Amino acid sequence: MSELLGGPRSLPFPILVGASAGAITNAFLGARAADFPTAVSRLVEFWQSLRPEDIFRTDARTLARVGLSWAADLSFGGWIGTGRGKSLLVSDPLRDLLRERLDMPALGAAIGHGHLHGFALTTTSYRTGLAVTFFDGAASVGPWVRSTRIGVRQRLTIEHVLASASIPFFFPAVLVDGSYHADGCVRLTAPLSPAIHMGAGRILAIGVRHEPRPDESASARPPHAAYPTTADTAGLLLNALFLEALESDVERLERINKTLEFLPPAVAAKYATPLREIPILVLRPSRDLAELVMQTLDRLPYLIRHLFRGLGAASKSGWDLLSYLAFEREYTSRLLALGAADVRARSGEIVDFPTRPMSA
Repeated sequence: MSELLGGPRSLPFPILVGASAGAITNAFLGARAADFPTAVSRLVEFWQSLRPEDIFRTDARTLARVGLSWAADLSFGGWIGTGRGKSLLVSDPLRDLLRERLDMPALGAAIGHGHLHGFALTTTSYRTGLAVTFFDGAASVGPWVRSTRIGVRQRLTIEHVLASASIPFFFPAVLVDGSYHADGCVRLTAPLSPAIHMGAGRILAIGVRHEPRPDESASARPPHAAYPTTADTAGLLLNALFLEALESDVERLERINKTLEFLPPAVAAKYATPLREIPILVLRPSRDLAELVMQTLDRLPYLIRHLFRGLGAASKSGWDLLSYLAFEREYTSRLLALGAADVRARSGEIVDFPTRPMSA
């Protein structure tokens, strides 16, 4: 993207908004907003070099303790179980890695120096069930309250980033601002809204849902008529949380944009929240990401591989779940290569988008 946009030295996106892995990616970019090429280089190196042990503990003692804890709660209930603090994976290594590699004070400095207008990441509050968007930005950006989501101004830390990427059941909840939070995609039904609240005039959205072409051959996934495994069920739920919200929100924004073409500006301005046209360009992967993960299971550490197989991940099942949790360098390298190829394929649209006329 840096080369495609003519090699701008500073970040060409004044507002960065994301959740889950998107929060990590954006934090890397925002922390070096004054040096976009270096930010991209550091980001690529981060994702390309990841190993499972960089994200969660893979040692036998930890996995045994977690397994016994789950077994106690599920088998003996209130007799000896506590029902508290349970996750299948212990993500302390990710916290340590982000503390080492991610300069959060630099993110705040980038905002203070005007290199960024605003930065936001979203979590899900266990206490309220709301999507909580924590943001920092220019003084003109104010908090917001909607029926299922709120925007809260705070100085952002590693804990905010961890919370935004903590998938329930698999990763532990993270304490932020006095309450526990989970992955932001759980309750974020309008993922474009934080960017709009922060004043975005155009939106470049990056999705992870594969949209097959009309002429595309059948999926590479093998036939699978067996009863769904736990991994299949978990993958289905994660897809519903991570993939569908953006697509629905994009459709909603495009409908509003189309409606505004026929609505006099004076009428649109009368709404409590004035309506405005916001052009959007959505980049989606040209391949199903789950298909890229099919060779990854055998490369994971033995005990993690054993855990995933216990959940039902195998050659014909559990691909979607693995696509979210397979932090393995061969898989992430494939993702990076796919992303680069997809951007090159749409280079004309991307270059023209910043200056594309409204209603075009």
